[in-house]
Amino acid sequence: MKNIAVAGTGYVGLVTGVCMAENGHNVTCVDIDEQKVQTMRAGISPIFEAGLEELMKKNIESGKLHFTTEFAAAYKEAEAVFIGVGTPEKKDGSADLKYIATVAKQVAESLEKDCLVVIKSTVPVGTNDKIEKFINDFLVNDVRVEVASNPEFLAQGSAVKDTLEADRIVIGTESKWAEEILTSVYKPFGIPIVSVNRRTAEMIKYASNDFLALKISYMNDIANLCELVGADIQDVAKGMSYDDRIGDKFLNAGIGYGGSCFPKDTSALEFLARQHGYDLRTIKATIDINTEQKLKLFEKARQQLITFNGIKVAVLGLTFKPGTDDLREAPSLANVPLLLEQGADIYAYDPVGGDNFKEFYPEGNHSQGEITYVDNPETALEEASVCFIFTEWGEIKAITPKRYKDLMRSPLVFDGRNIYGVQEMADNGVEYHSIGRPLVKNK
Repeated sequence: MKNIAVAGTGYVGLVTGVCMAENGHNVTCVDIDEQKVQTMRAGISPIFEAGLEELMKKNIESGKLHFTTEFAAAYKEAEAVFIGVGTPEKKDGSADLKYIATVAKQVAESLEKDCLVVIKSTVPVGTNDKIEKFINDFLVNDVRVEVASNPEFLAQGSAVKDTLEADRIVIGTESKWAEEILTSVYKPFGIPIVSVNRRTAEMIKYASNDFLALKISYMNDIANLCELVGADIQDVAKGMSYDDRIGDKFLNAGIGYGGSCFPKDTSALEFLARQHGYDLRTIKATIDINTEQKLKLFEKARQQLITFNGIKVAVLGLTFKPGTDDLREAPSLANVPLLLEQGADIYAYDPVGGDNFKEFYPEGNHSQGEITYVDNPETALEEASVCFIFTEWGEIKAITPKRYKDLMRSPLVFDGRNIYGVQEMADNGVEYHSIGRPLVKNK
């Protein structure tokens, strides 16, 4: 067991801290928000994540998991400090490192014993070298400090499982001392460890995330061509999936990726390449395709309708994917403002994301249109002239094709997640537009 401090209690920091405690370590999670800390001390998770709250309560009760705003007390006796604060995207596509710098300075001024500082946050290649120098420049006491890279590979909605049952753990160190400490921290997890140098670990994170983003954009690009030539993207994906070299993951076409990782990580890697005079064409194409894909349904709908003004529009799903309340880079955020500008009367449903969406678009009038939040999808559909599906929540997938016909004024559905069979929707009298599949006319 080691004494571990975790800086930041977002998706990365909180899940890391809880899973470290679950594997026997004494963990103190640090956050600047006193109210948030009090909430977490009560065993209440500030984020919606399957299984997280149960593990929080279990490890708080066992005395292995603690929360505080007193960073100095948390860092001074820590054998390892994990930094999991945000690195948001700047306007130029680069990563904003100000939050990491703030924590690094606090750590440097607080340490009273030798310590390994572990960067969980996604940072540009070479950043860990700079952080180590920065910390040593601000050290108050004569202690040994090294920085290690330990990128996370969790997905929102399955973050706890992804951490406790990861495919691999990547550690990037520059000394045997650092490697041994980090290896011992992860030994109780029983997961294969890939040990490399710091810059390689940083690149593994970007290369992994950006490859998955590229795979999604590739399938969306092929889906758009499928529509033009009369092929079915789902059948294409199935045929591809039997090839072991391709696999069956991330082959689902849709209206683009979102979330906290893929958008900013593709931008950051493309920015890094430009800094070094290299044209990273595959990632530039990935970004461009994804940006255009998010508005694919809106453009289809504009071709079908004279106007959105004054008509009821059902919006099903607001989060960027099911299993999370995260809205970052969600397709809904690209489409809803356009619908409001066109005068649409939006009725929006999401099982967990509504409150977060209200922070961007409060209930009521917005310019020419208005938005109302409802607590079930059928209320959104009732007497609607158009329906957009942005997130494949189970509650939305449970709606049968016949219900669209029964509830809507005119059953016109634009599905960005290809939930339904095109023939099934047509057989039930629904005009159904999806991604990468031929349109079947209503009977």
